Amino acid sequence: RIMTFMCFASLIFTSSVIMNVIYGIMTGIGTIDRMKRQFAGTTYQDDNDAIPLKDIFGIGGYYTWPFPIDPVFDDYDFVMGFSTPQRLLREQSLFAGD
Repeated sequence: RIMTFMCFASLIFTSSVIMNVIYGIMTGIGTIDRMKRQFAGTTYQDDNDAIPLKDIFGIGGYYTWPFPIDPVFDDYDFVMGFSTPQRLLREQSLFAGD
């Protein structure tokens, strides 16, 4: 009985997490941002777009999605939300040479 309860609880938790991730992808807003909007009373303002799947899985073929390989992105800095200092210095030196 205990094992059945634990399996059922695990199934409920896992499905809740999966649905939260799917909702975040579809709406383009995360859980913390949703909570901030709810607190501020701006829950129904829809100014976010859905997250493109290429920003999650990369530009590789669909057959690579289930495998644990590093994805390749069109614009790595945009997807990650930051740029490394080495890359910024490299780009600065490339543009200075033109």
